[in-house]
Amino acid sequence: MKDIVFCSNNCFVLYSAAVQAKNSENKESVPSLPQSPMKERPPKAFHQYSNNISTLDVHCLPQLQEKASPPSSPPITFPPAFEAAKVEAKPDELKVTVKLKPRLKAIHSSLEDCRPPSKKWKGMKWKKWSIQIVIPKGSFKPPCEEEIDEFLKKLGTTLKPDPVPKDYRKCCFCHEEGDGLTDGPARLLNLDLDLWVHLNCALWSTEVYETQAGALINVELALRRGLQMKCMFCHKMGATSGCHRLRCTNIYHFTCAIKAQCMFFKDKTMLCPMHKPKGTHEQELSYFAVFRRVYVQRDEVRQIASIVQRGERDHTFRVGSLIFHTVGQLLPQQMQAFHSSKALFPVGYEASRLYWSMRYANRRCRYLCSIEEKDGLPLFVIKVVEQGHEDLVLTDTTPK
Repeated sequence: MKDIVFCSNNCFVLYSAAVQAKNSENKESVPSLPQSPMKERPPKAFHQYSNNISTLDVHCLPQLQEKASPPSSPPITFPPAFEAAKVEAKPDELKVTVKLKPRLKAIHSSLEDCRPPSKKWKGMKWKKWSIQIVIPKGSFKPPCEEEIDEFLKKLGTTLKPDPVPKDYRKCCFCHEEGDGLTDGPARLLNLDLDLWVHLNCALWSTEVYETQAGALINVELALRRGLQMKCMFCHKMGATSGCHRLRCTNIYHFTCAIKAQCMFFKDKTMLCPMHKPKGTHEQELSYFAVFRRVYVQRDEVRQIASIVQRGERDHTFRVGSLIFHTVGQLLPQQMQAFHSSKALFPVGYEASRLYWSMRYANRRCRYLCSIEEKDGLPLFVIKVVEQGHEDLVLTDTTPK
């Protein structure tokens, strides 16, 4: 006897003719299943799947004896896989074994067909962009500022402003003119009448110290000592920054100490190249910019008194935005009427001040203040000088 296998939608059913013969011997009459003609293979959409189990029409082999076929029986339904395992096979029933294979997922996209099946492809592709810069061999010299200025002048694209007047103020310590670099000598501070010192030149002097308010003390004392000290680097007078090592007599200007590669520390001490430690130090200071408010502590009353005693002077005395032009004088017969409990009003006094305009909120103009005599009493005159307008003169008998 031969075995016949019927395949329908990945489900295999095995029928054995020997099993049918054994069942016929046990029973005298077995109701035969009708002979069903072979049907065409149904399409895939005909079956509905649930948990990989399908409802199928199971057909048996036709019986050898030809008899009238009874009405067709309903199709046999298979229990779920977990229930089928519990059901015990009976010898009187037909034993059917169903093996299910996993169904491969169909891939319909043409782009996905060219990709390996193990890699998931989501329809988006990224490309890495690599840039290679090729630098030609040879030395390239960037143009200097003079060449750039000349080139821009030929093009006519910029207007060069008028040159700034040269600053002839000279530091009393290092003898350099004008304000220094921020990370160097820094700005100039006024010490006395026509006497200027760089901020760091004064701050790094041995005698000078700074108060909490930003005032530099003992600057004049350091200046007097520096007039007798010669710098070890430039061999000029005015050196005030000495080496902190005991019994070391090396002394420098602040700018010369930087050029000589002296080592500065955060506690305002300095070591010369002979005594500085090798390598870097955690307390070493390499940046000298000072952005806080710093000024030289001085006796302004004594300074003004010295100006008055000099009489004729060639220097300009300025306090903030107030510039003194003439101090004036008082005769003995004028002393009674030309003073108060707080101030003196000398005749001939003249000063100018730059202050906010009375006509425009965002401009400044010049106010020329003077004191004259009228009927034996002081007359206070203020002359307003503003560009684009005529001079305005205001007078009164009191300064208020």
